[in-house]
Amino acid sequence: MNIYVLLYNFGTEKEGIHSIELKGRTIVLMFEEKDDAERYCGLLEAQDFPLPTVEMISIDEIRDFCTKLDYECKLVEKNFVPKTAEDRLLISPPQKNLEVETWNEEERNEENIDLNSIKENLEKLL
Repeated sequence: MNIYVLLYNFGTEKEGIHSIELKGRTIVLMFEEKDDAERYCGLLEAQDFPLPTVEMISIDEIRDFCTKLDYECKLVEKNFVPKTAEDRLLISPPQKNLEVETWNEEERNEENIDLNSIKENLEKLL
């Protein structure tokens, strides 16, 4: 079965998939209908979030991806009607988003700190 996901920087080295954080879990949204995925993109854009592209992909491929990274995946089915506040996040993005441009900066800064401390420790040995 094919589904639709939201990708950033599609086809580049910085390619990423749209996900939401819910109760400490990373959840990748999968849409059964392309129209629903495109509507969600429009809502993201309205919140000044970078516009992702809608891409069709095998549901098994996304499930494997999520399993490897310890993410969850949620399918937004055709005619989905939310029953809880958490369900609403599957059809309407949260008000607060991580900045796409800086999501790897923290990781890079941590790497620099680690490298600097290693360098300092090595210099102390001399």
